[in-house]
Amino acid sequence: MQVRVDQKVCQGHGVCLMMAPGIFDIDDETGLSYVMKQPVTEEERRAALAARGNCPERAIRIIDDDAESP
Repeated sequence: MQVRVDQKVCQGHGVCLMMAPGIFDIDDETGLSYVMKQPVTEEERRAALAARGNCPERAIRIIDDDAESP
């Protein structure tokens, strides 16, 4: 499972970091979220989905099984 943050959409609210601190971090220079590691493991799946679902800007995409989910 791959996770992506659309840097053009992200506003740096940090909700993803709160929901999944092992997956996301905030860039000190831009103030925007980024994915720290790939691939995301099945054990981290729930946290990644929670981060995507709670992102106020809908900037997170999860790519799983060759299909992208919104």
